[in-house]
Order: sequence, then structure tokens, then C-alpha cells
Amino acid sequence: MSDFRELVDLASERLGGKALEANDEFFAPKENLLKAARPVFREGEYTDRGKWMDGWETRRRREPGHDWCVIQLWLPGIVRGVVVDTAHFTGNFPEACSLDAREDAGGPWREILLRSPLAGDSENPFAIEDRGPATHVRLNIFPDGGVARLRVYGTVLPDWERLARGGADVDLALIENGGLVVAASDAFFGSRHNLILPGRGKDMSDGWETKRRRGPGHDWAVVRLGTAGTVRRVEVDTLHFKGNAPGSCSIEAASAAAGPWRELLPETKLSPDSLHRFEKEVRDAGEATHARLNIFPDGGISRLRLFGRIAGARS
Repeated sequence: MSDFRELVDLASERLGGKALEANDEFFAPKENLLKAARPVFREGEYTDRGKWMDGWETRRRREPGHDWCVIQLWLPGIVRGVVVDTAHFTGNFPEACSLDAREDAGGPWREILLRSPLAGDSENPFAIEDRGPATHVRLNIFPDGGVARLRVYGTVLPDWERLARGGADVDLALIENGGLVVAASDAFFGSRHNLILPGRGKDMSDGWETKRRRGPGHDWAVVRLGTAGTVRRVEVDTLHFKGNAPGSCSIEAASAAAGPWRELLPETKLSPDSLHRFEKEVRDAGEATHARLNIFPDGGISRLRLFGRIAGARS
């Protein structure tokens, strides 16, 4: 994938990332770094310590050194890129940052991003070349100041040996099992990545929703499975989508992102605001690495589950 920002945010607070420790958070707390919402600015609002800021902000440093914050990733993964967002920090952003990672809570730190300059009130993206596994990262800022958000994009490293030993069918599309929605025809109202998040959607914003189609055709989303496997049952959840659920859906499977596609679930009627479970309707499409959800003609889907057997796993 050419843009690492299309990968999973391994530090997402919504999924379980945590800001564990910071050497200083005098003006604004470290927990703000991982908020899902975009940073906001409140004109004229102050606390008893200074200007209210939607980010992590340290006091002005009067001695040598630099400030830092330790983040626990929600699942082990390989970091492919980070965004250090200094939104609304103009005269108080750090001049530079670096990033360290480690494989476990007590392991040694390794530098994965060299000290790099930052721009104020900007999203600062940095590609990461390191390919080692990580469970924690440490954001270093030089020498002090404020950062609104930290996004740590990468690929999840599931424990497939353990999952295969369990014997039960596994959701091959689930984000924590390494699934990724790599493409979609449209995502005007809701991100395609929401399709494979854990749990059920909290509202319509927590699903994949396309604009109203005014011409021929239909909408679709392609999921790269976490590992090759054979899908044996499917769940399509239209929770919260009441006046805008698709009329029907179908699912295809393939052994490559571009196909050829094999029918997995024939076109099947959907009901609004409902969890649909399909097993008898699912056809044997063989081992696959990708699946394509087609919705007719448009609308919103909260979650997609593709349960199946991992390739090579014993029954």
C-alpha cells in the first residue's frame, strides 16, 4: 500500500492503545495524544495552568534534555509510518521529534525514527523503515512543547499458531487478526476500515456508508484477509442503518486482490438495523486471501465477519 496512512493505527485509543507514561504533562495530558477525534481549539479558554490545549503539552524546559511519552500499542505489530500532528500548536510546538520502539514492556528501546524537524499546526508524516515487531513506542520531543495527536500506522502481527491450535473457525477479516480493507468504490459518509473493527458499531458513523447512487452499478469493498483460509460462514451487520441499509449484498472470494473472483455468498436480501448470519447460503469458494463485499445499490454496513478455517490448519 503506497500510503502508510491507509494501514491500521496501532496506537488507537478506540482499539486499546494507551499513553502509559510521560516525563512531563504540565499544560495538557498525555492521553490527548491518542484521541480518535481531530484536535480542536477553544478560543479564550484557560485552565489554572495556562491555555487549554487539545494535545499533550509540557512546560518550557530550562535545563538540558528533552521530553518523552511512552505509548502501549493495542496489539503487537510492525510500524510502517507515524503522523505527529501539531494542530493548533503554533508558538509552542517542538522543533523536532524522534521515535523509539520495543518488543515488550521490559525490553530495550531501539530508534526507528531519527531526530526529524517538525512544522507547527501541521500533520507531520514520517515513513518508518524498521521492520521489527513492536508492542510499545516512545515519542521524544526536542526540547519541549505540544503535540496534538500521534498516529502509529502499521500491520498487526496475530499469533496464527495459537489461533490455528484452537480448532474453531476464525474471523479471517477481523482487524486484530490482520485483516485490512484495501479498497472501496466509495466511502463518502463512513470509512471502509470500520467494516472489520471489533465489536458492534456505536452509531452510523462507526460503519462503512456510501453516497446515494444516481446511476447504474453498485458499491463494493475489498478485504485482504489476515491469512489465507476457507470462509465457511458470514455475518453482515446493518446495525444503526435504518433508512439507508443496502437492499441486498453478495460476497466473492479470490486468491489475489484483482481476482478472478469466485462466488461465496450469492446476492441475498438485507434488512435494516439487523445482524444477518449466513452459513447454509455460503458456497465453497476454496482457499482465499481476499474477499469482496458487494452492496446493491448503495448504503451502509456496520460490520463484516468472515469466519473460516486457516489454510493448513487441522480440523
